[in-house]
Amino acid sequence: MSNTKNTEEPHGSQETQKSPRSRQTTETAENTETTETTEKNTTTKRPSPMEVLRQARGQLAELTGMEAESVSSFEQTEEGWALEIEVLELERVPDTMSLMASYQVELDPDGQLTGYRRVRRYERGRADAHRPGGR
Repeated sequence: MSNTKNTEEPHGSQETQKSPRSRQTTETAENTETTETTEKNTTTKRPSPMEVLRQARGQLAELTGMEAESVSSFEQTEEGWALEIEVLELERVPDTMSLMASYQVELDPDGQLTGYRRVRRYERGRADAHRPGGR
């Protein structure tokens, strides 16, 4: 017959050597770390103005099939961003006769396109008419 003694607690484990106070401190630190990580993951980083500009050009090109040539207006609004983008609508020879268009593009604060519309169409070689008195 053997005399075997079953023990509930492991000998020499770190868990049994920690005092109740140090266990509580460790748990609090782990909970704080988890909360901070969750907050970082739920907080989205706002895109920079250059990122917004690039996104607007790319999204407009994808929707219209026309590449943006330049951005003539760019501002942050209460609703997000507003841009005016110049695109080549119809290529002609000579190049100065090509048809260009200005598109008003609106984006949300994260840089996602929410709407666009063509506001002007013109020949590449034509300048805006100068109006006396700025009217």
